Amino acid sequence: MHIFKWRSPLFFILVLVSCNSAPKLDNFDSDVWVSDRYGCRDLRGKLYPSLKLQKSKLLGLNEMEVVQVLGKPDQNELFTRNQKFYYYFLEPSAKCTNPSPSAKRLVLRFNAVGLLKEISEE
Repeated sequence: MHIFKWRSPLFFILVLVSCNSAPKLDNFDSDVWVSDRYGCRDLRGKLYPSLKLQKSKLLGLNEMEVVQVLGKPDQNELFTRNQKFYYYFLEPSAKCTNPSPSAKRLVLRFNAVGLLKEISEE
């Protein structure tokens, strides 16, 4: 019984730490980003500079935490060695009524264990 007295508070702390929630980004309206699927409303491009400045807050998050902040990706791709790529259009894509000829998109690369390792633009 003596052993369990110190383990109980330790277990509680571990549970609290493991229940990590997605970060809140400054000057970034996640709801607006999510509502602009495929960049059709051309709103993500205006939000991207703020997101770019805070990318360190996103690196290391798991896929579910990223989806909490940025919503479901417009496209995704499973790559070699279980890497995954999420794509979010920053300009109107070909699925929009007014597409940009070469729509820019945000690229998120997740490693094999599902953590965000790289953020770039193409």
